[in-house]
Amino acid sequence: MSFAQFLSILRARKMLFLAVLLAVLVPAVVVSLLLPKKYTATASVVVDVKPDPLAAIAYQSMMTPAVMATQIDILQSDRVARRVVRGLRLTENPQIREQWLEGTKGEGDLETWLIERFQKELDVKPSRESSVINVSYSAADPRFAAALANAFVQAYIDTAVELRVDPAKQHSSFFDARAKEAREALEIAQGKLSAFQSENGVVMTDERMDIENQRLNELSTQLVMLQSLSAEATSRQAQATAGSADKLAEVTNNPVVSQLRADLSRQEARLQEISARLGDNNPQVVELKANINELRQRLDAEVKRLSAGVGISGNISRQREAQTRAELEAQRAKVLKMKQVRDEGALILRDVENAQRNYDTIMQRLSMTSIESQATSSNASLLSPAVAPLLHSSPKVLLNTVLALFVGLLLATGVALAAELRDRRVRDVADIEGLLGLPVIGLLPGPNAKSTFGRKSEANPQQRLIGAPVSSTKAS
Repeated sequence: MSFAQFLSILRARKMLFLAVLLAVLVPAVVVSLLLPKKYTATASVVVDVKPDPLAAIAYQSMMTPAVMATQIDILQSDRVARRVVRGLRLTENPQIREQWLEGTKGEGDLETWLIERFQKELDVKPSRESSVINVSYSAADPRFAAALANAFVQAYIDTAVELRVDPAKQHSSFFDARAKEAREALEIAQGKLSAFQSENGVVMTDERMDIENQRLNELSTQLVMLQSLSAEATSRQAQATAGSADKLAEVTNNPVVSQLRADLSRQEARLQEISARLGDNNPQVVELKANINELRQRLDAEVKRLSAGVGISGNISRQREAQTRAELEAQRAKVLKMKQVRDEGALILRDVENAQRNYDTIMQRLSMTSIESQATSSNASLLSPAVAPLLHSSPKVLLNTVLALFVGLLLATGVALAAELRDRRVRDVADIEGLLGLPVIGLLPGPNAKSTFGRKSEANPQQRLIGAPVSSTKAS
């Protein structure tokens, strides 16, 4: 079908076309004019994911589609709508109660009925590529629409505060109980430490242990020195006992022994000289012999005295060694006991430190949750409140008229074509050629055709002969 054939069909079926078009257009316009007017009020709220200004750096990249979707779901939730109903005290309005009774015959809950009606008229849309949410509400009264939009925004902000504060309150109660338990555990651990220190008479410091270790090292050094002295004294005593006392250093270095030995040597030399000259029985020789014997006795007595002194020094050295050894063993036992006590005390002290650390951590969390539980602001803030609109938002007469005109044109065209298909007629030269398969050799004017004397026809003879269509002619 060519476009000329299509136009010829519409011209032929123009009454049907107009009837269908008006049948669609007129009711749409009438209904749009008769429908009750509705006014839409819009309030804007901005969502900030930062819980507080101090945490801005940590929350710079947390704005995600999931966050915005969650906020939209909260805005459209029954909890927010129920808060709106209770905040405006709509259940106490007698007109609303009458409407509920008429609509539901008293079945169900008035709050639930209002929530369902409010949610139908509520429209929540996020702004594109931003954290702003637009809350719109439609109603017959513009002031009521603005009031409901603002009420939903305020209820959403209050609900956001509750959603933030309620878990913080629960956490605060939990940490408060844990803090009491941690404090009791800390007091018990500190009591054990105090009782342990009092019982053992120690203080859990490293200074006392360092002093005792230093004392142990000093005794060990003294014992080594005394062992060396004792061994040397024992050697000298054995030398004196074996008959070599006169070779001891104490004897050879003694000035009395040296003097006696020098006097004895002089007397012996003089005795030899006088005895050679005067004989053995000379009184002088006898006197010298007596002096020599006396010197020898004094020398022997002095050597014995010095030898006895060496034995006494050895005994004293051995006694000092034994005493120092006993003190060393006592100090070693004391240090070992102190280490044992210190190890036991370190375990108790570690328990105290762990209990203190646990208590400090819980108190820190308790302080944070306590502050959060007292918060009065949320991450949502009112950007712009809703105001009563001056123009209604629905019905949109112009838009409905255009849509009805478009639908009517489509429907009228479809009906005209359907009617043509049911009752096919010849509307154009092309229809004859297509039907008979023969060319058209001429056209005759129709009975209603008009001609003007002295003017040329709209179609020249050649065109008419080859079958050009003329609006006022009829095919033959």
